[in-house]
Amino acid sequence: MTKINPFITSGYLSPTYFCDRVTETNAVLRYLTNGNHVALISPRRLGKTGLIAHCFYQNSVQQEYYTFLIDIYATKNLQEFVFELGKNILNGLRPFGRKAWDIFLGSLTSLRSSISFDYTGSPSWNLEMGDIKTPAITLDEVFRYLERADKPCLVAIDEFQAIAKYPEKNVEALLRTRIQHCSNATFIFSGSQRHMMGEIFTSPSRPFYQSTAIMDLKPIQEEVYCEFAQQHFSRNGKHIETDAFHKVYQHFEGVTWYIQFVLNSLYSLTQEGETCTADKVETAIDNILSQLNFTYSSLLFQLPAKQKEVLMAICKEGKIKEITSSKFLSTYKLTASSVQGAVKGLLDKDFITYELGIYSVYDKFFEEWLRRQMR
Repeated sequence: MTKINPFITSGYLSPTYFCDRVTETNAVLRYLTNGNHVALISPRRLGKTGLIAHCFYQNSVQQEYYTFLIDIYATKNLQEFVFELGKNILNGLRPFGRKAWDIFLGSLTSLRSSISFDYTGSPSWNLEMGDIKTPAITLDEVFRYLERADKPCLVAIDEFQAIAKYPEKNVEALLRTRIQHCSNATFIFSGSQRHMMGEIFTSPSRPFYQSTAIMDLKPIQEEVYCEFAQQHFSRNGKHIETDAFHKVYQHFEGVTWYIQFVLNSLYSLTQEGETCTADKVETAIDNILSQLNFTYSSLLFQLPAKQKEVLMAICKEGKIKEITSSKFLSTYKLTASSVQGAVKGLLDKDFITYELGIYSVYDKFFEEWLRRQMR
């Protein structure tokens, strides 16, 4: 039987391949099962979505609740939000059979004629975006279902800060009102842009103010993560030195997704009976960057010249606070106005991130690739 690489880089498989987060899992479940909404905040790729999936995987949750995880990162307006919400709820209900999804379909009066059924008799969400002609009405229908569902519902909305950029001005108030009057559903609002999530949930002038418990997800502790890695190597007749794991953890500042990717590569480079040493880390990173070379080359080529200049400057600095300081501007021969315009574009495209007053390249593999281009 083929052995699975235990360092999963996409999605959630089972608790066996999920590292730690015992305290966080217990906290999230305690909030949810007691009817408290949760705002889960951390930089992207630190494991928020995995934590939510892990919570939803628990037997007690699966038996007692319907669970829905909706990623709204790519949505641009309320219509797209409602589309994703409806699609994911229907897909989440399909395994539970006709009784479960009949209640949902019965609530969707405005879309009933657009829902089709496959050869097994199961409903398919084959709507076009334009089928949702009145998003606010369809949203009401979705919440009507959540209130009428035959089990309590746990709804996680990932990248929730996206709603703050919708062109419609009343989305936060609209959602807050619906959620406030929905006693059969509890929500997780997960977000990666700390300042935007902070404004939504901690500003007294915003509708979601004091409506949730707020959890700030931190990196998994190095010694705990190291033990997890060593156990999985050992179970498959391999070994990894503590120094090798330390090098990976420190290089990527404890961010789960990058560590998992490098561990996945290190595991594949290590034969049964062998020990993975620290000198293999660079080889693993080289292999990953080689796979990503075409993607990163294309991304860099598409950037306007000024944005490219500013991106390279931020990359050289690593982390920069005073982005319009005379020192930064003179070092890289930039002007304050051009930097401000470029930074806005880079933030909008997720090339850079702004956390706790510090600018840095968002994708750490991309940052590593850029540095190698500048050598």
